[in-house]
Amino acid sequence: MYVKLLRHTPDPEKSVAMAARLCYSAAGVDDLEKKMTPEESAKLVRMLVRMGHLSTVEHVTFTFAIEGVSRVLTHQLVRHRIASYSQQSQRYVKAHHFQTVVPPTIAAVPEAKAKYEVCMQNLQDLYNDLADQYGVPAEDARYVLPNAAETKIICTFNVRSLLNFFSLRCCTRAQWEIRELAWRMLAECRKAAPVLFEKAGPNCVARGICTEGRMSCGLLPTVKEYQAAGKDVVPLFLKDGAADQGAGTEK
Repeated sequence: MYVKLLRHTPDPEKSVAMAARLCYSAAGVDDLEKKMTPEESAKLVRMLVRMGHLSTVEHVTFTFAIEGVSRVLTHQLVRHRIASYSQQSQRYVKAHHFQTVVPPTIAAVPEAKAKYEVCMQNLQDLYNDLADQYGVPAEDARYVLPNAAETKIICTFNVRSLLNFFSLRCCTRAQWEIRELAWRMLAECRKAAPVLFEKAGPNCVARGICTEGRMSCGLLPTVKEYQAAGKDVVPLFLKDGAADQGAGTEK
């Protein structure tokens, strides 16, 4: 898997802070930009994220290039609808030598891996026969290609959509391949905008509590367990630093 942050909105945290400040200021944009210090930007961004006032973070976008992932992954990825996607086409790009992703559970068993590779080779041979021997167009020959076939995709998210994506896909309940992608994307986001993404991750990181109920991995107490202990859940979601525990533990 290869993940590259191609580009993002310049000075993302200042952009968010300026948008928020503009809503309540009589000053013009140029004055706001001159007077906005990095410290003020960071303080304001943290407050906005903590309070859930996220409309201003939508002004910031991140564009990623992703390669060496399966169609299983991209079928899940494009379900996140507030984003833009451009994927390598199996209709226009012929797959005479397609690569595949091998799940770790299959790779760990030599006999299973061997049978898997035979199956993939048989599909490759069939695809080549359809395209070359029988003249079947690529848009129809692709019907025999497996979900395991590698693909490439470029995607653009705004920050609000990314925060939602990370809350779902960084969780241990997410499928292993897209979970790995989510953590790699988050690592790139934190390099570019550390304040915006310092609380990003699964809900246990973002909220300091698990929202998965009986499906919880057990890292943190669930909402039901907090309520059973007579604790008030809502203030926990809003409290400074509540999301610090558990950050970055899932790989």
